[in-house]
Amino acid sequence: MSQARDHGGDHWPRRPFGKRADRSAPPDRHRRAVPQLAAGTPVLPALIVSAIVLADLVGGHGMTWVPLLAVGPALAATTNGPRGVLCVGLLAAALGATLDIRGGAPARELAVVVVALMAVTLASVLASASRGRRERVLAAVRSVAETAQHALLQPVPATVGPFQVAVRYSAAAAEARIGGDLYALVPTPHGVRMIVGDVRGKGLPAVGTAALVLGVFREAAYDEPDLLAVVSRIERSLARNLRSDDFVTAVVAGYPRAGQLEVVNCGHAPPLLVRDSVVSAVEPTRPTPPLGLRALTGETPSLQVLPFADGDQLLLYTDGVTEARDHEREFYPLAEGLARHISDEPGQTVTALHDELLAHVGGRLHDDAALLLLRIPGAPAATNGPGRPRTIGPGVSVPHPADQPLRAEPARHGPRSGTAQSDV
Repeated sequence: MSQARDHGGDHWPRRPFGKRADRSAPPDRHRRAVPQLAAGTPVLPALIVSAIVLADLVGGHGMTWVPLLAVGPALAATTNGPRGVLCVGLLAAALGATLDIRGGAPARELAVVVVALMAVTLASVLASASRGRRERVLAAVRSVAETAQHALLQPVPATVGPFQVAVRYSAAAAEARIGGDLYALVPTPHGVRMIVGDVRGKGLPAVGTAALVLGVFREAAYDEPDLLAVVSRIERSLARNLRSDDFVTAVVAGYPRAGQLEVVNCGHAPPLLVRDSVVSAVEPTRPTPPLGLRALTGETPSLQVLPFADGDQLLLYTDGVTEARDHEREFYPLAEGLARHISDEPGQTVTALHDELLAHVGGRLHDDAALLLLRIPGAPAATNGPGRPRTIGPGVSVPHPADQPLRAEPARHGPRSGTAQSDV
């Protein structure tokens, strides 16, 4: 999906994940701010006019600064409303006429100066009025965008079921505040379920697809006891509504019972698991195509069942994070960043990751980016050496906290087949 709009359950939720703006404020707060700014006193333009008058007085005969008085109303048009511009223009015309009379300028020259200053003032008043209208329209559009964002990417509380949760989302289109990345985390009769995904493309078409996926997910998550059935419903809906070249990569996960996490990865970046002293990637046991492409490949998603105990953490993210480049075209090393910033507070972790990501790219993301971090409270975050978890590359298995060997069974393909227990 550079919020950047922030949005978060702890702004992340640029609508940053982490600290975010007060969502309880009424949607028209931007519209109220515009008239207040427009009615402000034009202090700077008045000071500039005064400085020009002083320069003319000090300069003496042979040099005239009067034409520069037009700078006053022109500058006021960029910062003040029509009334403020008119006041500055009248002040400039009056002072300009006074200076010309004091200097003994002919009546014709005096008239030309006054007419020129009033013409500039009139043009500046019209420009100020036009700018005010554009600002009000922009404020209204941003208010609608915020409402749409709240409907699509609903705020996630700091605690959902047994999890501590933190979310941070930034849209590449900063003024739009919404984009093609999506996330949702909902408690259901079948346990807590979540999705993080990335729609192919950007702009309004991507937002529409994200809305479709989230709507189907929220409904199916409550209705379907089987996580693969949830994925299948999303797939069927996309097959009916998407073009043949559109698709959505996503990770759908569920926590049906204590100590057990189910993960279905549909062509998405692998989640990062933090357990004991290890940060590792949860690679899928069998590659699965993105949502919307199953009919082309004939492949069905498989379910991974992972142990998830007290103190474990899971980071779901989109490729806007891992594909962010610095000025030397180097990708952001998310696993290493997570190892540096992991803590017992998910909100603190995602805020640190987001800040480091922005620093890596130089202040602005060029793609939508989402982070969702889960933690089961209980044991403190595992550390290594001076107090930081160590990182293991993708596909490296992580020991279970109870040091129990994990049993692998045939992968489950479809809602009614067996499950797979995976060492992660």
